[in-house]
Amino acid sequence: MNQSVLVINCGSSSVKFAIMNPEDGKVHLSGIAEAMNLPEAFISWRFGDEDKQKANISGYNHEQALAYLVDNILSSHKDLLDSIVACGHRIVHGGEYYSAPTQIDDEVLANIEKVIPFAPLHNPAHILGIKAARTSFPSIPHVAVFDTAFHQTMPPVAYRFAIPEEYYTKGGIRRYGAHGTSHMYLAQEAARLLGKKVEDTNVITCHLGGGASVCAVKGGKCMDTSMGLTPLDGLVMGTRTGAIDPSVVFFLCDPKNNGLSVEEVKDIFNKKSGLLGLSGVSSDMRPICEGYENGDANCTLALESFSYRLAKFIASYFVPVGRVDAIVFSGGIGENCWEARLLTCKYLKESFGIEIDEDLNLKALGRLGFEGGVISSPESRFPVYMIPTNEELVIAQSSMKFVK
Repeated sequence: MNQSVLVINCGSSSVKFAIMNPEDGKVHLSGIAEAMNLPEAFISWRFGDEDKQKANISGYNHEQALAYLVDNILSSHKDLLDSIVACGHRIVHGGEYYSAPTQIDDEVLANIEKVIPFAPLHNPAHILGIKAARTSFPSIPHVAVFDTAFHQTMPPVAYRFAIPEEYYTKGGIRRYGAHGTSHMYLAQEAARLLGKKVEDTNVITCHLGGGASVCAVKGGKCMDTSMGLTPLDGLVMGTRTGAIDPSVVFFLCDPKNNGLSVEEVKDIFNKKSGLLGLSGVSSDMRPICEGYENGDANCTLALESFSYRLAKFIASYFVPVGRVDAIVFSGGIGENCWEARLLTCKYLKESFGIEIDEDLNLKALGRLGFEGGVISSPESRFPVYMIPTNEELVIAQSSMKFVK
């Protein structure tokens, strides 16, 4: 069997994993362990195109889940286990420490820990995953691939906030962005579809899921992105506010008004806002679109607000890229919500000459196996694509570079 890479994406209560060939992207094994440390913890997996399997792993932590992967799932596929030559870890935040994939050692772990305040829900889980994976796979290189790394090419006018310099120099408060691995992949795929070199291509990429961000990519490099110091800034998201007047925080905390604590406001902005807050129905776009089709006023407001904010960001990113060769939609919403794509592009039609082919747009659904391509009409000023993202492939390919 060819050399393969184990890709791990750890959340606070989950471990998502895949074993794949970094050359052709073939996935040999994919799966996820969920509800870590709880009685209802379980692990599910699939070898290639085989049927999914599932097992209870009640009370298991991250280390025990990965041990189960080795001792129980891979024990009957020793050739696949032996083919693993590297392990790539998705890391949400690397601060200003890293602008490229990096082999993990104790210093790298310490730096990931230092920037926990910028990704308090993600980085602690990544550290757990790294430690667990190094225990289960001690003899191969472990590589950190940072969501923030791709955005390190932003110029100061894009990443600096208009606050006193000391808060940047001493506290690292600046725009870092997220989903960088996805945005890089989408820019490369757009260039391929355009028949151009990525360094000659300017695109605006939209990674739209529960968390969502837009990126202005000029010549293969990030010039600006919508997420800020943390993943809270920018677009309307599943449960996050996106960009909001900072004075709202002061108003909510003022004892004369609501008298909320900072922690309560943080919880509202991160977990109770966005699509959920506007619709009052769900943070999932599927029931919101159903409500929209049925004329529900709140669902309509949620979908239109999501699309309007997205269109405004896309329009603003004509400034950092100059000439735009394509717009790309991706992520769970970007790949499956034809309504959001259509509404967003309608906002951009008059000023930017974007023409969506409604039939192509309706058929371009990731859940139906659409592999990516144009959803705009020939009359459009430039093409609009839907491209399913593949962050795992980027992580696998990045990790192979450290195999001796």
